[in-house]
Order: sequence, then structure tokens, then C-alpha cells
Amino acid sequence: MRKLLLKILPQTVIDFYKNNKKRSKLKQRETLLKNKQIVTEQEILYQLRQIGIKHGDVVMLHSSLSKIGYVDGGADTVINALLHTVGEDGTLMMPAFPAIGYNYDYLNTDPVFDVKHTTSKMGIITESFRKRHGVLRSLHPTDSVCAIGKQADYLTNGHFDQLTPYNSHSPFYKLCELKGKIILMGVDLNSLTNLHTLEDAVDDFKYPVYHTHVFNCKLINDKGVHLEMKTKAHNPVYSKKRKCNELIPHFEKAGFLKHFKVGLADCLMIDAQHMHLWMVKNYIDFGITMYTPGGN
Repeated sequence: MRKLLLKILPQTVIDFYKNNKKRSKLKQRETLLKNKQIVTEQEILYQLRQIGIKHGDVVMLHSSLSKIGYVDGGADTVINALLHTVGEDGTLMMPAFPAIGYNYDYLNTDPVFDVKHTTSKMGIITESFRKRHGVLRSLHPTDSVCAIGKQADYLTNGHFDQLTPYNSHSPFYKLCELKGKIILMGVDLNSLTNLHTLEDAVDDFKYPVYHTHVFNCKLINDKGVHLEMKTKAHNPVYSKKRKCNELIPHFEKAGFLKHFKVGLADCLMIDAQHMHLWMVKNYIDFGITMYTPGGN
């Protein structure tokens, strides 16, 4: 819908909307400053430690900076807080997907994925993280991740040349193996990419979540070498059927999802391995998936 509106609306209307949105955000920040509702690194550190993030942890972050409120120092403050919390022996990982919307539509534009220069469209925190010195990025045309820390090389290696992006060679599955934790900061389960590990973990997943078309993708690695690989993309028809947030009561009852707040943002912490094992078992036993959260 957004793309359609951008095509049919006059540029003056689009510019008015964008400027109005900027003024609204600026006004919100001024109000927060006036009321001393400023989120600091120390506050984020405190909330992360309270929820159970500790030194040595492997953490995957999905985020929305704007939902947190006025963060003193912006995206870097959030990143620094997470890095200080997991420490030198820990690892921080974030999605660095190059497209918003359906990957099937994106791949049909025949893009070239440059692992060093293609921007992340997963929010300003992820893009700031991608550009940090020492951050590694997995070589995948649609579902790349960035990571830094002790397990960064292990997490980001092996993603290239996989027909599906969430199999046992992926950073998402490896996060489960490492008993990592997933933080959803200001976003809900619609951003929880690790739900897809179920689809690649079981034989003959009953729903055609991947489109039958196999794309031949162009990539550039960190040494500037041009490569190609084949991959599948999720089928938009089934992507529209996802009911991710309806899984929250299941996850709460199972005990691997916890709620907390950072600034104005509602946040979640999820045990990645526990969630994956629960999803596999409950798919086999009851047919529970993100498409059928009530089972079948």
C-alpha cells in the first residue's frame, strides 16, 4: 500500500506528509526533554541486567529506536548498553536485511548484495551497528545478520550458498545452538525472525511458505569478489497469513518469554533454544505454527 501511494500521490503531498511526520517526532522529543523523560545508557543497562542479560551471553536484537523515546546519544547508546551488558566474552547480533517488505518482490528487482556496503533496512540501530568497526556480516542476499564478539565469526559464517535462509547453517539456528537470547525492543513478534527456524528444521513442512521459484542472486563479498548463489524467498501469499503475536500466550505459559520496558518501549526477551524446541514439538504434536497459532 505504501509503495502504491508513493506512486500515485503528487510529490507536494508526499513532502507535506514527510515534513509533518518530522515535526511530530521533534515535538515529541521536545516534550520528553521538558519532562526529563530521557533514556540514558545507564537506564538501558539496568533494564537489561534486570531481565537477565549477563556477561558472556549471545544476544540477538530486533529494535525500533523511535519506540523507546528520546534516547540520549541515539542508536549508539543502545548498542553500547548491550555491548557492556554481554561483555568481552559475549556476542551481539542484529538483522541487517537489505529490504523492507516481501523478499520475493525485492529479489525480482535483481539486486546486487554488497556485504560491505548494502545498507540495513531494519532500523537505525541495525544500520549504526553494521557500520561499526569490527562488526562482521553474513553473506546472504536477503536475510543477512551482523555480529560482533566472541561468537561473531561462527554465527556469520556458512550463510552463503544456502537454498533457504533459516536452516542449520544459518545464524538464526546457530543462535539456538548457542543458547542465545532474543531481545525485541519496541517491536513485537512480527519481527521475530527466529520463528522461521521451525520451517527449515522439520521435514516436509506442511505449508508452502517458500515460493517455488529459485532466484539466482548476485553478491559481492568482503574482498570485493563478485559471486552468485541460489536462494528461495518466502511466498507472499503465506506471509500474509502469519499471526505471530497470537503465539505470545503460548510462549508466556511455557516460560521462555519475559516482558520488560526500556524507556517508552514495551520489550520482550526470549530464550532462542527453548523457543525453537517448543515450536518443533508443538508443531509435531498439535500443528502449532505462526500461521496456525491455535493448532489444527
